[in-house]
Amino acid sequence: MDTNFNDLFSIKGKVALVTGGSRGIGEMIAAGFLAHGAKVYISSRKAEVCEATARRLAETSGGSCTALPADLSTMAGVEQLAAALAEREPQLDILVNNAGAAWGAPIEQFPEVGWDKVMDTNVKGVFFLTQKLLPLLRRAAAGPSPARVINIGSIDGLKSASFNSFSYGASKAAVHHLTRFLAAQLTHERILFNAIAPGPYPTWMLSTGVGHGGQTEGVDWASVTQRNPSRRVGKPQDIAGLAIFLSSRAGEYVVGQTIASDGGAVAAS
Repeated sequence: MDTNFNDLFSIKGKVALVTGGSRGIGEMIAAGFLAHGAKVYISSRKAEVCEATARRLAETSGGSCTALPADLSTMAGVEQLAAALAEREPQLDILVNNAGAAWGAPIEQFPEVGWDKVMDTNVKGVFFLTQKLLPLLRRAAAGPSPARVINIGSIDGLKSASFNSFSYGASKAAVHHLTRFLAAQLTHERILFNAIAPGPYPTWMLSTGVGHGGQTEGVDWASVTQRNPSRRVGKPQDIAGLAIFLSSRAGEYVVGQTIASDGGAVAAS
């Protein structure tokens, strides 16, 4: 029996791409990766915001964080990002598909544009970015450690939400099932797929949904989590810790799973 448990949770020296990495959950994961020695690229639609976040994360961590802005709701943006990363790196150890969009409206007024924007970003973008990055993932998988792909879903894809976000919940359920499909297809190539389904975290997206206009500081988050068994929103360490586990040797036998990071919200639903 192999009893070597050294570096069980290490991701030091790995190359990671985190989409939607300029704020919220993506920024939290990117910060955690940097703190544990990974080389990180972040992507988001707004170039100035993406570059500012990359500079701040690099300065805070002392690590390497590079901005690669792209609009992943379009095939042109997907191809642009894949090409930009391939120019800089021969392989990709960790891909975190976190870029996402949401739309809320009563069912009678829910617009086609709200359906298409969410599905294009949350599902189509995840699939085709993964497809375009397969050459880099396969090169990483040929090394000592399997490559990892972590798709960020949502507990709204596991249970019904209280918001009128019809396309968002459907898109995240699709992400969870797509993760299983991709795991079935590519695990034998040592590319391991899992999904994380976050619950309430102090993000711009949740803030807009509960009427705080995108503000994340000075918000009474306790009022949002009254029915959550943990009575709090998630912290950066919660989501980053799970992503680091899935990207390390410790998570190597966890494949095709959707893991809720929600303080017990799904269990209590």
